[in-house]
Parts: sequence; C-alpha cells; structure tokens
Amino acid sequence: MNAPHAPHRPLLTNAARPSTFSVRAIDETGAPRDTPVAGEHPLTLYVDKQELLTLMTLGAAPEALAIGYLRNQRLVDSIDDIVAVQVDWETNAVAVKTRSGLQDLEAKTQKRTKTTGCGQGTMFGDLMAEIDDVRLSSAATLSQATLYALLEQVRVHETIYKQAGAVHGCALATNGADRSEILMFVEDVGRHNAVDAIAGQMWLDRVDGGDKIFYTTGRLTSEMVIKAAQMGIPFLVSRSGLTQMGYEIAQKVGITMIGRATNRHYLLFTGAERFRP
Repeated sequence: MNAPHAPHRPLLTNAARPSTFSVRAIDETGAPRDTPVAGEHPLTLYVDKQELLTLMTLGAAPEALAIGYLRNQRLVDSIDDIVAVQVDWETNAVAVKTRSGLQDLEAKTQKRTKTTGCGQGTMFGDLMAEIDDVRLSSAATLSQATLYALLEQVRVHETIYKQAGAVHGCALATNGADRSEILMFVEDVGRHNAVDAIAGQMWLDRVDGGDKIFYTTGRLTSEMVIKAAQMGIPFLVSRSGLTQMGYEIAQKVGITMIGRATNRHYLLFTGAERFRP
C-alpha cells in the first residue's frame, strides 16, 4: 500500500529579522540609557516577478505575512497554489511564486480601499466582496471562563510590546472546556500585518479556524472583522474598542465580538447566542 502524500508546503526561507534594536536615549534626569525599540522594515511583495506593494513590517514572520496577505486579499485561493516564498532582506523584497499565476489580478487590484490599519493598510477590491458567502460554525460556543483564561494567557505572555512598545499583537487560541491555550502569537508594527501573518501560518500548518478564538490588541475595524470571518473564526476578542462598520459586519456574518477585554472586564457586542456566562 502506498503511503499517503504529505500535505503540500511551499519552499520557504526562514528570514525573520530581530524584533528589537537598541538605541541611546536620555531619560528625564539627563542620564543616557540604552533602550530597545521595535524594528520597522520595508518589504516589497512580488508575485511571479510582478510588484504588488510594499509593506512596513517588524519582520518577525515575513514568509507567513506574505502568504496571509495574499490569502486575506483573496488573491490566492489555497496554500496549494503557492510554490515558494523567498525573503531577501538585502533587497527588502519577498518573492512569491505561484503554480499558475494570479487570476484577474488587474481587475482585483484596480479598486483599492485605504483602511484604518496602522501604516495605512490597503485592501484590494470591494471590502464586502464574498462576505455573503462566509459561513461560520454555529455549533461553537465560548464560555466566560475560557475568555478569562485567554486574557490571563495574554497578560503573562512575553511580548515585544513589553520591551519596546510601538507594536500590535494578535493571537490564535484554542477554545477548550473553560481553558484556552495560545497557538500562535504575532506582533508587528500594524495590526493588519499581525493578523495576516497568523492567517498565513494557519494555511501553512493546516489549522482550521472554526473552533478557535482570535485575540488582538488593536481596535476592531471592518478590516479586522472581515479577515477573521475569512479565516472562519467565530470569536473575536480585543482589549480595545470597535468601529460602527466593524460592529455592523460582525452582526452580518455572525461573529461573537468582545471588546474592552482586560483582566475580568469585557463588553460583549455581537453573537451573544454563542456566549455562555
């Protein structure tokens, strides 16, 4: 009997940059102090040798970021369509090779929406495109105890923010029986980069979002809600607030959205039918 084929995985570099750099600052007493600051690097994305755009990134997960960006922009349908992702920091570029090219690229990139993402994020096409086709798991529920467990995990997680500030963090977490475990945690100079990197890593690891929780330090805008829905994740949690459009889209797609979540405080905005106090 032939052994089953291993799932396809693109050829990847492993080109993470250091997340922090030390600079000299002078404190309030006039004393010099070596201080960590967050990295920020331009990374130009090329797909099949065609330049798409330049991202400003911490550089902690550049390969996953490139894959997740293409996923969340609906420019690539499957990880199986990606042959290789090669990052070269000497040229500040990431080259993605696909099996058969990006279909209808010109039409998809013709319409751009400037988002509220830090670093002036851009989404190609109609923000609401394909949202009507999103189907999130109706069986999944989230308990208050599990939410508290996630917030405690986030609180004690070692982060670049604690060292240097100036970054947003996103986490993908399990939704167990009154407990939660962080599966992925990504920080970047913009929250849209962090969510894209997690989306890319989910594709690489073949992780399904239907029973997961997504946590972000950033505000819950339309862009964040749409990306969570595209990843099939029914629970979206933030320590920050939300926008009106984010709220309306969360209601439309049926996401359970929780904001202002710190310690044992939170506000449940949408999807209350999935939440168990």
